[in-house]
Amino acid sequence: MSRDDELVRQVKQDFRVSKLDDQHMSLCEWGVKLTLTPAECGRGDIEGLKAAGWAEEQIVSAAQIVGYFNHLNRLADGLGIDLEPEMKNDAQ
Repeated sequence: MSRDDELVRQVKQDFRVSKLDDQHMSLCEWGVKLTLTPAECGRGDIEGLKAAGWAEEQIVSAAQIVGYFNHLNRLADGLGIDLEPEMKNDAQ
């Protein structure tokens, strides 16, 4: 995937209304599910991602990235750490 600044802006704002292709949209939707309801994730989700064109190794990498950011966010929230100024601007 090449760098497309407009696509980056769209995804940061709301990936669901961005011009992501179906393959990348499926990965983002799964990332949300893994974040919000991890106990509901299962083999069917993995098979769906594979059917969308993702290799198992790519899915594992995505799970590690999602888990890492969830971990960092949980730590920051739990410790009352404020967002960095540039992150606050992006969140608005």
